[in-house]
Amino acid sequence: MSPKLVLCDCGATQSFDRDALEAASGLACSKVHRSLCTGQIDKAGAAIAGGDVIIACQQERARFEDLAAELGVHAPGFVDLRDRAGWTAAGENPAPKMAALAAEAAMPAAAPGAIDVLSAGTCLVLGPGDVALRAATELADALAVTALMTDAGEPPVDRRFDVIRGRVRTLSGALGGFELTIDALQLVNPAGRGDFTLTEPRDGGQSQCDIVLDLTGDTPLVPAPQKREGYLRADPGDRNAVNAAMMQAVQLVGTFEKPLYVRLEESLCAHSRAGQVGCSNCLDNCPTGAISPDGEHVAIDPMICAGCGACSALCPSGAISYDAPPVDHLFRRMDVMARAYRKAGGAAPRLLVCDTGHGREMIALAARYGRGLPGDVIPLELDVISGFGHAEMLAALACGFARVDILLSPTTERAAPIREQALAEAIAGAGRIDFLDPADPDVLSDRLYSGAAPTPLADPVLPLGTRRQVTRLAAKALNPGAEAPLPLPESAPYGAVLVDTDACTLCLSCVSLCPSGALLDNPDMPQLRFQEDACLQCGLCANICPEDAITLQPQLDLSDAALSQRVLNEEEPFACVECGALFGVRSTVEKITEKLAGSHAMFANPEAARMIQMCDDCRVKAQFHSRNNPFDTGKTRQPRTTDDYFSDRKDH
Repeated sequence: MSPKLVLCDCGATQSFDRDALEAASGLACSKVHRSLCTGQIDKAGAAIAGGDVIIACQQERARFEDLAAELGVHAPGFVDLRDRAGWTAAGENPAPKMAALAAEAAMPAAAPGAIDVLSAGTCLVLGPGDVALRAATELADALAVTALMTDAGEPPVDRRFDVIRGRVRTLSGALGGFELTIDALQLVNPAGRGDFTLTEPRDGGQSQCDIVLDLTGDTPLVPAPQKREGYLRADPGDRNAVNAAMMQAVQLVGTFEKPLYVRLEESLCAHSRAGQVGCSNCLDNCPTGAISPDGEHVAIDPMICAGCGACSALCPSGAISYDAPPVDHLFRRMDVMARAYRKAGGAAPRLLVCDTGHGREMIALAARYGRGLPGDVIPLELDVISGFGHAEMLAALACGFARVDILLSPTTERAAPIREQALAEAIAGAGRIDFLDPADPDVLSDRLYSGAAPTPLADPVLPLGTRRQVTRLAAKALNPGAEAPLPLPESAPYGAVLVDTDACTLCLSCVSLCPSGALLDNPDMPQLRFQEDACLQCGLCANICPEDAITLQPQLDLSDAALSQRVLNEEEPFACVECGALFGVRSTVEKITEKLAGSHAMFANPEAARMIQMCDDCRVKAQFHSRNNPFDTGKTRQPRTTDDYFSDRKDH
């Protein structure tokens, strides 16, 4: 049964078309209330007590959640129809967008996986002696503190916390599991009268802690420190900042739930094979350093991963997939919104991708103090937008959006989205995907009101499958009748393998290393085959080729030929001179015979040289029966038995 949508016009500042909402979203709607959070709070309580409702207000969410707690029932769902649709410029029709937002809100939420993180409160405070010791003194009653002095300060006679002096060489891990290597480590010697003394310095000291409070003011000890849970930094000269960091440290004690943002399928990873490095997209773009090489694939530390999603957007094989929520859930969200918008009478919706922090606030400010969003701009809120890659951009266009705008925030990791936009535009055409980065909400409104939307697809498609499958599906819908392959940027994960047949010896090293099976051999004859749809353009084949005969050509072939195998190079096999069995490549065998016969010591005579032209079985037989057989041990000595010894005694 679908939930019920509870409406409020927020003091008659917006209007609703209940019939259009119900028809397009599939939700039953309540009557329109005037002040659900104040004068009609009893109506809200009755609706919440009835269960399975969505309240069309995000601003007063905390009030309604508290009301649900007082009533002892589950909190309701929420959808912001006012800031995102109701508060808009005069003459705009918000009904289709309201239907789209309501239909999306009714979708079941996809809960991400999670692991428990235990922090016992072991805290390392490092910095100059005066700052670190003051902080350690204030934290000693709440945490198990060790103060690491980075200068020549003297240790205090205070045994409530430990004091060391040294220099942190490396720091790894995250909340509940930091590991450190400390050089020039000196420990306190508490024996004797007078001030404490320190031991002789030594390098390579090892330590563990749950929380790190960095008050050095120097370069952070980890990449993207603001994303590393449990690693707190503050300017040692700013007392307020130090106090705020200490307050955060005190709160990081207990058991916490860490979301598992991404899922790794190691068998699909194209990072390396046989010591040759192929794809390194995730390694090059992970802002936190959570990804590291691990043999032929990569490894992801879930404790360090901050969930930006860039690795998922850039992974050519789908080995890394975003899982909070899964990408197919995002595809469904976009499809549901586009369908509901059209069902409510809308024609050419535009999608505005934004995050739930900065983006939501910008939209709210634009609505409260300006024109808000145009009636055809539907906001899609994501926790992070770094993982909104080319597949998602193309899926939005394929399911009926005329244009996709991405609202960046000051904290957005931008390298991956910019790269993905270039790839998406190469497939969909220019002018359909753009980034917005205004600092003023009014500028955001002006940009959206002045932008002209291209014509959307007349026959939208349902984006189903993996990211690669959705990309191909969307590309075919956006490029009907395309005959030639679409040229793509150099970093694209789609394309062809070109082989210099004059240089290729059909050694098939490329086939053995291809991680996706795009390159194949033919067990019946010397032949190199290729299936373009499976090619990841990882470069392993080009890196391993001993003849430098392989080059990559980024492109997207939308014809059915890309789905089948084609021959890149083939030669006539060589027939064994003894048994006639086919083996090897004729040109290669003849070339080896020409180079070695009569000129190499092992093939100086014709009989030995003839072995080059034999199959494996015949070569072994010929070697065994040759006069200079290196495996010949002479006549085998007949073993003696007990009867032989008894016979010898009788003879004597």
